[in-house]
Amino acid sequence: MKYLKPFRQRVQRGFTLIELMVVLVIIGVLAALIVPNVLDRADDARATAARTDVNNLMQALKLYKLDNQRYPTAEQGLQALIAKPTSGPIPSNWKPYLEKLPNDPWGRPYQYLNPGVKGEIDVMSFGADGQSGGEGKNADIGSWQ
Repeated sequence: MKYLKPFRQRVQRGFTLIELMVVLVIIGVLAALIVPNVLDRADDARATAARTDVNNLMQALKLYKLDNQRYPTAEQGLQALIAKPTSGPIPSNWKPYLEKLPNDPWGRPYQYLNPGVKGEIDVMSFGADGQSGGEGKNADIGSWQ
């Protein structure tokens, strides 16, 4: 019985400082490798969400044109998709085309140009920086892409 008591004490002591340090170093190395990849994925996800929103807005604008023989004017803007325009030309067959207008993934409203620069009309987000132009995550995302 005497010999079992020291063995039990050694099992109950826990981890040594060196073992804890080794585990923390391993976790740190894994985090250093994984975190940058995860952060880049967030930017890619925002750009994909913006492209989806732009495509949905373009589809709603095409339905608007089918019903009313023209796109909303620049003055009427994208608001014409959720509320009947009160300024001319007033659409004769207006219907609600969207329940609400989305903001881009960075929290800003989408831009609408009629006439467009890249097409008959343009719908776009200015990207992460909120300014025209840019590269990478700051690049414009538009209906021409």
